[in-house]
Amino acid sequence: MTQATLGGIKHYARKSLRLGAWLDSPGDGRVAGVIPARDLVWASLAGLFLRIGSALGTARTLTKASQRSTAVMHTFGDDALHYFTERMSVDALRRTLYALARRAKRSKAFDHAAHIGLAIDGTGVGRRTECRCPWCLPVHNSSGELLGHTHKLVALSIVGVGLPLLLDVEPIGPADSEYVAGQRLLRRAIELLGRGFADYLVVDGGFATAPFLHVATALGIPIIARLKANIPSLLQQAEQRFHLHPPCDRFEEGKDTFELWDEIFPPWETLDWTSVRVLRYRQTKPDGTVIEAMWLTNMAKHTMGSRSLARAAKARWEIENEGFNVAKNQYHFAVIRHHQGNSMLVQWLMTVLAIDIERLYRIRFLHRGTHPIMESIALWNALWSSLEPRSWHWSRAPG
Repeated sequence: MTQATLGGIKHYARKSLRLGAWLDSPGDGRVAGVIPARDLVWASLAGLFLRIGSALGTARTLTKASQRSTAVMHTFGDDALHYFTERMSVDALRRTLYALARRAKRSKAFDHAAHIGLAIDGTGVGRRTECRCPWCLPVHNSSGELLGHTHKLVALSIVGVGLPLLLDVEPIGPADSEYVAGQRLLRRAIELLGRGFADYLVVDGGFATAPFLHVATALGIPIIARLKANIPSLLQQAEQRFHLHPPCDRFEEGKDTFELWDEIFPPWETLDWTSVRVLRYRQTKPDGTVIEAMWLTNMAKHTMGSRSLARAAKARWEIENEGFNVAKNQYHFAVIRHHQGNSMLVQWLMTVLAIDIERLYRIRFLHRGTHPIMESIALWNALWSSLEPRSWHWSRAPG
């Protein structure tokens, strides 16, 4: 097995993932930067690989280590990182993320999957007492008293392929909403990925609104959305019909039993589809626990069968479990390192990029023999062990 080091990951990112041009020129907007942008952008990524939760911790750790072990050629402080991220190009970073996804597909990273899915979902990412950026959302108590400000965003991820990769984030502003921000994100994703990249988009019930469904339809991507009480007429029709009919399919997957209902319904009055397909699945676990959910879609049955549709719908949880949970619990995604608009957006996107590089390196590059895939915590330990000298442990915190 290849010995994992920061220098090894950098070489992999430059050569195998072809990120060298961006790493050398990431879109530096500084007027007179003394430290080269290539060092600061790699230092930011290296700090994320090491799961350090602050710019100060990143600066202290990397500047105390040898250049050979970190692949960082200059010393710097946290103020240099803040100044750099305030002026770094978000557009160049986003295009790099989408290019990485396209390259992964061309390299057959998803070839074992029958369908490639995209998922969009929202999450919260940090609170502050003062309003200092365009995305500060006020938080009030029940009496209307201002308690502080929070931040929310919607994110996009590849799902359903066994290798979930986050691709992009879109902040939600004070006069914004989750599903409107989701429309901006989806339009940008289809533009930069291409219409033929993914086979479907899966979203939670909050996005199951006629405007969002119309945008997805116009962009040419089939959509699967959770059916909840926000569409009462369709929900009631589906519940009544499924109650009267037995399941159309029943099968075992692992130790769980699945029952499926799959029917066609007329659209509600604001939806311009000709019909709506509704799938209900009932999953029974060995201990008797039952999980039920209903999903609506515009995908024809001959395009995706009932079992495949159920698996695609369940893939939505990957953006929660393998996206938000990993990003927040291991990579400090919800921590605001520098409360300035461009800097925050760059940090969110850099975290997404670091997670993607780590997964491609660990799951696809290191796993090229008969040995098992390296666990994420094992790679993290290997990276820390590779640093020289080894005289600091104050900044090391488990992911």
